[in-house]
Amino acid sequence: MSIQALREHKNDIARQANQLLAEKGDTTWSKDDQAKFDGLMDESERIAGQIAAHQKMLDQRAEQHFIDAARKPADAAKNERAQGVELFLRKSMKDMSAEEVTMVRNTMATTTGSQGGYTVQTDVAREFVDYLKDYGGMRRVADRIATAMGNDMSFPTTDGRAEVGEIVAQNTAASNADAAFGTVPVNTVKFGSKIITVPIELLQDSQIDVVGLVNKRLRDRIGRIQNQKFTGGSGTGEPFGLVTAASVGVTGTTGSTLTVTFDSLVGLTEAVDLAYLAEGGFTFMMSQAARKMVRLIKDNNGRPIFMPGYGSGDVAAPDTILGYEIAINNDMPAPAASAKSISFGQHKKYLIRDAMEVTLFRFDDSAFMSKGAIGFLAWARAGGNLLDNAAVALYQHSAT
Repeated sequence: MSIQALREHKNDIARQANQLLAEKGDTTWSKDDQAKFDGLMDESERIAGQIAAHQKMLDQRAEQHFIDAARKPADAAKNERAQGVELFLRKSMKDMSAEEVTMVRNTMATTTGSQGGYTVQTDVAREFVDYLKDYGGMRRVADRIATAMGNDMSFPTTDGRAEVGEIVAQNTAASNADAAFGTVPVNTVKFGSKIITVPIELLQDSQIDVVGLVNKRLRDRIGRIQNQKFTGGSGTGEPFGLVTAASVGVTGTTGSTLTVTFDSLVGLTEAVDLAYLAEGGFTFMMSQAARKMVRLIKDNNGRPIFMPGYGSGDVAAPDTILGYEIAINNDMPAPAASAKSISFGQHKKYLIRDAMEVTLFRFDDSAFMSKGAIGFLAWARAGGNLLDNAAVALYQHSAT
């Protein structure tokens, strides 16, 4: 069965599960109802694993053999900056004409040119950074800013939820209650793609979209490491990850080292202050392993609290728990003793900061030429931190 057929089958199962939920409504579920729904969810999970295996195989083949190298339309037109980037990727500086060298230098700053690398202009870097949102869960839910430079930066914070006014008698002075402000650092660190090698034949084929090919490889690698650190970074030499910065809202009862109860999930939704509800945007975030853990949980009347999402065409509806959307982030900790496997709240309060200082290097020395390839390396600076600790709460499994 093709990967597309598997996706359609999974979508059909989700439709059946939602239909069952709608038909039963608020009535108490029988054992047969539970068994039918659980069977659908088991089948959905099996197909999801099959889809993931197919996709992993396709990704590995693409990485090793460049079978995803797209060809350019015959009438494709590029602006001067795009032409400059393509020239840099395809040719060594010593093989360029004077006009081509000028075009490259107009596109990319020359601060590291002597080492074979260039800091790309801001508008070129922005396209590179914008595509990073496709890798992992954090960029899909977090807020984001871009700065021209990567110097240290702190953001002011204040929590006014505990502040109240007063009743003042006639001819009585008002009391002082200055707001307490703090700061949260959102400093950048340097992420590297590691060196990728591209066969000379691809670079020489003018019909290959070499800019898209190299950018995708670089973005894949940097996007994956950034999502890991935006999720669980320690804050020392790396970003403050969401799991590091947020507070525990609910700790599982003894024996819940690999599970979570209905009561704990309800408690987690109540661990975030109601003051944030007016702003909306509340979501659960968890890994696929954690979703597998929660998808069979029932409420006190035996009804499933998990509703599988399905859509039409390329538009997929998200899964929900207790009416809140689930954001899948496989860099969240898997269920384990003392692990913080689920977060809930306003994840947009996590801020990702991108410095538009993306540097590209091209290696064409003998170490690469002997393999018939050219090497490329990218550096990108970024940072992240949770600006409001009270906006997100974590579920932590019990230690025993």
